[in-house]
Amino acid sequence: MIKKIFRFLIIFICILSIASCHKGDDDKINIVTTIFPEYDWVKQIITDCSNIDVSLLMDKNIDLHSFSPNFADIKKINESDLFIYVGGESDSWVDGVLESCKNKNLITINLLNVLGEKVKLEEKVEGMQEDNNHEDHEEEYDEHVWLSLKNAILFVNAIKDAIVKINPENSVKYETNALNYIEQLNVMDARYQEMVDNANLDTLLFGDRFPFRYLVDDYGLKYYAAFSGCSSEANASFETIIFLSKKIDELNLKVILVLENSNLETAYAIKNNTKSKDQTILNVNSLQSSVASTDSYLSIMETNLAIFMEALN
Repeated sequence: MIKKIFRFLIIFICILSIASCHKGDDDKINIVTTIFPEYDWVKQIITDCSNIDVSLLMDKNIDLHSFSPNFADIKKINESDLFIYVGGESDSWVDGVLESCKNKNLITINLLNVLGEKVKLEEKVEGMQEDNNHEDHEEEYDEHVWLSLKNAILFVNAIKDAIVKINPENSVKYETNALNYIEQLNVMDARYQEMVDNANLDTLLFGDRFPFRYLVDDYGLKYYAAFSGCSSEANASFETIIFLSKKIDELNLKVILVLENSNLETAYAIKNNTKSKDQTILNVNSLQSSVASTDSYLSIMETNLAIFMEALN
């Protein structure tokens, strides 16, 4: 609760400092995104269009769960034509920004709203560490919706429709680019399904947080993890470590998965408590913070595919 209040105080102070919330004087269309997948989807739709500027708020290796906007971020949103955000608990700051914005032409896309009834609640699977730092223990939506290729197709269409609404003169180009990109997403989706169909195992184990709920549900995979996707816990309990170590022995798993920027402490503790102590620890990218300039959403999902393939065989 204190963290939420602090965020809103920052936003309130910043908004009071903004003299006006209006679009810039140039003819450029400005699109603001919160996370990299949104940014990359926009770039794929507007390929070769010089009249659109796209900005990424979380571009300094900032995790979605710890991001708070500064004055420049709020001003950028207020002056944009389209603002795209996830809409989960980590985006609780967005409501205050949008309520105070005087730019009545601003179009917003909330990814959770796009999914509608397909949004999933966070779940706690057997052995998963309780989040003792979570104050209210109320059910929350799992906000890691971008890690499903099937979801990505829905989001690309929604983003394309919004851009066409803002700039109908170039609608044919946007429609064509979106169709071409969706075809690539469908191909990648089929490759994931093929990987699962031909795998020797059907279970992934994370010695870390688990943000891949939408992905595993897409392909009927099972999973175990130390923490939920949005957990604020950093250290797994003895009981959690022993449970996951025994699961590795029971299922004969050869890989322990971790996320980007993991400190690996929990993963090594799990490994060291298995019978063989010879598991490989592999890193998958959850696309929650900034990525290399040469990467794309599809290139990262392809890299993850290879890692999941190794974990399931």
